[in-house]
Amino acid sequence: MKHEWRKKEKELYCVSPKPQVIQVPKQTFITIKGEGNPNEEAFSDRVGVLYSLAFPLKMTFKRMAVNDKARRKEFSYTDYTIYPLEGEWQTTNPDDLLDKASFHYTLMIRQPGYITEEIFEETLATVKKKKPHSLLDEIKFVTLKEGRCIHALHKGSFDDEPATFAKMEQFAQEQKLQRLHPHHKEIYLNDARKTPPEKRKTILRFQVG
Repeated sequence: MKHEWRKKEKELYCVSPKPQVIQVPKQTFITIKGEGNPNEEAFSDRVGVLYSLAFPLKMTFKRMAVNDKARRKEFSYTDYTIYPLEGEWQTTNPDDLLDKASFHYTLMIRQPGYITEEIFEETLATVKKKKPHSLLDEIKFVTLKEGRCIHALHKGSFDDEPATFAKMEQFAQEQKLQRLHPHHKEIYLNDARKTPPEKRKTILRFQVG
């Protein structure tokens, strides 16, 4: 059976444009950090190197889910759809939120619970031998627990995100919640390289307390 995140985890990924409060569980990711304009090559290089590891990890999962009888009992699936690209963003220029040169980001792709740090290290070593790339050394395996958050679906250009964030901030005030950090999370439900700006769908999220 194949785990499809769009169908099985609707509370996290089938999000309404209307802001909502959500409790985000502990999750594991492969991540890579960067800074600067996301329209430049350094950003796309980091996206590419993350996927160059995500696909081999998926194949490792499929092999082990079939062959490892003891661990197979922990899961109801033997394959999964690769999770969407996510990004955690902050800026060194809060007076101009569209100053892309000031962006600092962490790109990440979520991994199913079956993927341990040991499996990550083994797969990473194999990828380095088969498809060497200097950025592979910058990929980390991390566990995050975002906890209580507000999220909303943003439709359209990334440059128009401030309008959606304004709605989320207003909702937070109405719910008597306070944003905990200036940084935020973005989850990309379609490939920005292939999707016109007006058709992009991005989940925006920030932590509250």
